[in-house]
Amino acid sequence: MKLYSLILLPLISLFLISCDTAERSGDFVLHNVNGYSLQQDGDLFQFEAIAVRDGKIVDIGTETAILNLFQDLRRVDGEGHTLLPGLIDAHAHVMNLGIRELDLDITGIRSLDETLERIEQFADEYPDREWITGRGWNQVLWEENEFPTAADIDRVVSDRPVYLTRVDGHAAWVNTKALELAGIDRDTPDVQGGTIIRDESGEATGILIDVSMYPVRNLIPGRTEEDIELALELAIYEMKKMGITSVHDARTDNETWNLYKKFADEGRLKTRIYAMVAGTGSIFDVMAAEGPIESYSDDLLALRSVKISADGALGSRGAALLEDYHDDPGNRGLLFFDQDELNNMLLKGASLGFQMNVHAIGDAANRQLLNAYQFINEELGEESQKELRHRIEHAQVVALEDIPRFTELNLIASMQPTHATSDMNMAEERVGPERIKGAYAWQTFLDQSTIIAGGSDFPVEDVNPFYGLYSAVTRQDFEGMPPGGWYSQHRMSRIEALRAFTLDAAYSAHQEEIIGTLEPGKWADFILIDRDFFEIDASQIWQTEVLETWVAGEKVYSRN
Repeated sequence: MKLYSLILLPLISLFLISCDTAERSGDFVLHNVNGYSLQQDGDLFQFEAIAVRDGKIVDIGTETAILNLFQDLRRVDGEGHTLLPGLIDAHAHVMNLGIRELDLDITGIRSLDETLERIEQFADEYPDREWITGRGWNQVLWEENEFPTAADIDRVVSDRPVYLTRVDGHAAWVNTKALELAGIDRDTPDVQGGTIIRDESGEATGILIDVSMYPVRNLIPGRTEEDIELALELAIYEMKKMGITSVHDARTDNETWNLYKKFADEGRLKTRIYAMVAGTGSIFDVMAAEGPIESYSDDLLALRSVKISADGALGSRGAALLEDYHDDPGNRGLLFFDQDELNNMLLKGASLGFQMNVHAIGDAANRQLLNAYQFINEELGEESQKELRHRIEHAQVVALEDIPRFTELNLIASMQPTHATSDMNMAEERVGPERIKGAYAWQTFLDQSTIIAGGSDFPVEDVNPFYGLYSAVTRQDFEGMPPGGWYSQHRMSRIEALRAFTLDAAYSAHQEEIIGTLEPGKWADFILIDRDFFEIDASQIWQTEVLETWVAGEKVYSRN
């Protein structure tokens, strides 16, 4: 589903709600399964049956033993399918996933001309839209491998403003109409954390990097309440369809938090959400007024962390580097804040008991952030900060000498395996052969016992977590390239990969006692899949399909 008319919206909502009318009884024995889970200590164990009461696991073991022990419980036949703990995406953008379904989606298109054709088609299909908005373009996939321009869009849409974000969300491609409405021209200065890409004569080309996107973005009309609710319904459906039983939402504002609570109160929230407050400014002041919220609605929601961004993205050359970009001399990317500003933001959130989760992609941003975490340790006390389990989101390119500081500062590396396989076509071009040694360096982190929380960053990457598990295990694309894997020394074992998307993702949200593994006392969040994750050839992992998704003992999705 991508494009919807107003007439179809109520029907789509009815369909999505009807998908939630599956089994709601939280008392049963699910038997005849090929079950796998990690234990709390990280060891893998297998089982054949699982007993559930009131939505929580009471026992797990062999089929014979569990059926004999719980003869009073309803029996559900797993038909021999493989069962795994519900998967946790530790870094994603929930509402953006749903909004993408309502907007122009140009993800994965492999040429500029085809992209322009899709823009023109969308504009023709929606002649009454005041703005054309969408996301997903990636110039690295195009033969030109260069940023497009406003003039390109003008060829197909010139009568209305167009605003299209890059696949990573850190650059916007706009047409001349949008530039004019925002008053952006040759005299518009760059600002801290933003860049207006200009041509040789100094004119704005139509590409706006990071903070420079805001003057245009702020002009776009707001969504209707119906659109926003539909977007959340669509996002929830996509997540449960893919076996995601819990997600960490990177940057949640007050309106979105209230919508999450409304869905939870109405029984419409079928995926747990660990929300990160959007920054430490005015939004934080409102949302943090009552302090961190550890649990709402039987652990469906939590609000105890803050998301800040320290730099941009590698693909748009906005990631902040210590030295020049290898393929763009003179450019070191964008730091969004100076050291004192970043220190004070972390201090503000952490002093009120919030976990601080900060986006840092380039090695300069990671170093600045490590210095900021060291600062708050010194100001607030190392032990108190260790308990908050602060995170670096992405930790994508880190100077080799800085990686040990993650352990020294008790930091979690929240990393997205599909970023490595999506970026391998340009990452070394950006940073060169030496700095790449500290990029996407999963095993270097694991070897020093740094916890990696696995995620996708959807909709930047695909929502399907089995794509992330595949990338973690193989470091290859779907065609098996490159042979042996890209910098294969950093591949994860299947146990390490599963742990990143279950137990360690739960730990990174202070939730390892309630979810992340299938053990007595925890919520019965699990999935049934169509193949044995631990026995199939690694090349098949990305093709895994989810048959059923269960949250708190409720079947919330069935492929049938």
